Amino acid sequence: MISDERITTYIHSLESPESGIIERIEQEALEQSVPIIRKETQSFLKVLMTAKKPRRVLEIGTAVGFSAILMCEYMPEDGHVTTIENYRRRIFAARENFRRAGVEGRVTLLEGDALDVMKTLEGNYDFIFMDAAKGQYIHYLPEAMRLLEPGGMMMTDNVLQDGDVIESRFAVERRNRTIHSRMREFLYELKHADCLQTSIIPLGDGVALSVKKERKEE
Repeated sequence: MISDERITTYIHSLESPESGIIERIEQEALEQSVPIIRKETQSFLKVLMTAKKPRRVLEIGTAVGFSAILMCEYMPEDGHVTTIENYRRRIFAARENFRRAGVEGRVTLLEGDALDVMKTLEGNYDFIFMDAAKGQYIHYLPEAMRLLEPGGMMMTDNVLQDGDVIESRFAVERRNRTIHSRMREFLYELKHADCLQTSIIPLGDGVALSVKKERKEE
C-alpha cells in the first residue's frame, strides 16, 4: 500500500455502494483472490469515465470482467469496451459476469496474448486501461500508442509495485528483478515520450495517467 492505511480506510468509508451485481462480482473476486482494482482506484476510474466520456475503450487485462463492467456503468450508453484476456478460466468467468451484468452487447472480449491481439487491432481508441502482466507493460506501450487517438487518455494500474519500484534492483527479490527493471523503464518512457503527457499518482498501488498529445499544426 502506497498511502497511509488509515487515510485509505477513511476514503473507502466515504464511497457509495455500486449496483448490486457490481458489488457481488467484486466480493466474489476478493473471495477467490482474483486481483481487481482497489476501491480508491475504482473511484478514480469512475471520475475519468465521467469526465472523458469515452466511446471506444480498450482494456488490456480483463480478469473476471469487473473493471469492464464498472466502465460500462460510467461511460456513455453508446460506448463500447474491447477487452483482452489470455487466461482460459478467467475468460469463462468474465463472459458469465458480462451476462449477469447485462453488458454483453457493450463489451467485446478478445482471447489471446495481449500483445498479439493488440497488433491485429485497427482504428483509434479514446481511452485505454492497462491492468495486465506488469512486466509486459513496456512491450505493450508501442501498440498502445499506435491505437490511442490524439487527445486520448491511458490509465495504467499497479505501476509502483507496493513501493518496490523505488528500491535498488538488489533490494528486490531476485525473482522480481526483471519486472522491477521493466517497470522502471516503462515509467521512464511514459514521462519522457514526446507524444505523451503523464502524471504518476501514488493512488492504490500506483496509477499512471497519460494523455496523447494532439498533433501540432505545421
